[in-house]
Amino acid sequence: MTAFSSNPQLAGAERLEGTFIFDLERSARGLRLNRFLHGLVIPERRALFKSDPQAAFDQARLTPEEQRMVLELDWRALIHYGASFFTMEKLGRVSGVSNPAMVAAMRGETLESFLATRRVPGAR
Repeated sequence: MTAFSSNPQLAGAERLEGTFIFDLERSARGLRLNRFLHGLVIPERRALFKSDPQAAFDQARLTPEEQRMVLELDWRALIHYGASFFTMEKLGRVSGVSNPAMVAAMRGETLESFLATRRVPGAR
């Protein structure tokens, strides 16, 4: 049973291009990763990640796939995998990536082309 078949509110969602439902399966798969990302709010964990990412990954027991997504800042893969946007923001802050830049990457666009679709003067 999938989220689409078990929840009538999601009927037809699979036909919406770019829609990835954050269901129980994604949530469970992303739990370890989300805990790691949220942990970046703790100064000691943030410092460890910045100075020795592999040690931080080992401590969190991230899989090689999870490590790759984090190191490459593969926003699209992270969201598809089950990372919560709210925990991805923590990685963005540590990495110096703004929310608009993160969303642009998820959409497969440059920041400039994404911002051209917004009506927010001066946004970066």
